Amino acid sequence: MDGYHLSRAQLAAMPDPATAIHRRGAAFTFDAAAFYRLVQRLREPLTPDSPVIYASSFDHAVKDPVLDDIAIAPHSRVLVFEGLYLSLNREPWSLAAALMDEHWFIDVDREVARGRLVKRHVASGIVPDVAAAEHRISSTDFLNADDILKNRLPVQEMIPGN
Repeated sequence: MDGYHLSRAQLAAMPDPATAIHRRGAAFTFDAAAFYRLVQRLREPLTPDSPVIYASSFDHAVKDPVLDDIAIAPHSRVLVFEGLYLSLNREPWSLAAALMDEHWFIDVDREVARGRLVKRHVASGIVPDVAAAEHRISSTDFLNADDILKNRLPVQEMIPGN
């Protein structure tokens, strides 16, 4: 799903660019409509003439999506999507979810998630230090988590994420 982040240029063009850029990763900072169109295309009946479908990826070096970067061959039968908003009960996320066969949710303890996020944010260079990571988690990541937990569709599997 990372390929469906809005680009930094798109975030900068929003009415409140500072908030949009800071909140990158929140549901409103994704091109959910494009992701929904991808899922729709992947659900179309297969024929001998079915084309390769391309999904977007994310280039962490440039911190932006790369359009049409992942080839999905027509003979692919099992596709796994990973992302925060795949079971969000809000359109168009919920429309994409309705096209999927199963939904699994990894349930991670909040403090375990905090520790993992601190390490990830510092190691990836999203923030310069632990204090900045803690601020980002409380002002972005946990707001996103709370939105998901409050507005999640039913799922088939709950997986403990210790």
